[in-house]
Amino acid sequence: MAQAKVIDKDYRPSDDEPFMNERQRDYFRKKLLAWKDDILRESRETLIALQSESENHPDIADRASSETDRAIELRARDRQRKLISKIVAAISRIDDGTYGYCEETGEPISLKRLDARPIATLSIEAQERHERREKVYRDD
Repeated sequence: MAQAKVIDKDYRPSDDEPFMNERQRDYFRKKLLAWKDDILRESRETLIALQSESENHPDIADRASSETDRAIELRARDRQRKLISKIVAAISRIDDGTYGYCEETGEPISLKRLDARPIATLSIEAQERHERREKVYRDD
């Protein structure tokens, strides 16, 4: 893998270099893959915990509490599954050269935003417009 040669561990993308150059793409790919690995590891740990906790509770309150905990865990896993698909889509955009550019305007998304939210598909301005439109429709 060329990634190890291109990036050192202290590297941070900066506005002083060409946008989405090879180093930046490798940096974000590595960040996204690490995030995905963390989520998958946590999911495996959760699944193991849920399986080991599946004993039958004789007390109805204990059983209800256990079922509530299980439902919360399953909802969290569903959110993680959706997040993984967004991470995979972001890696795809790195591969096809569209990563880092706003889906709405085509303008570059700020490096700070991408570093904080590497799955971002909209610039801050486009995201704010999107949220304002959503709020207007929700308030009707």
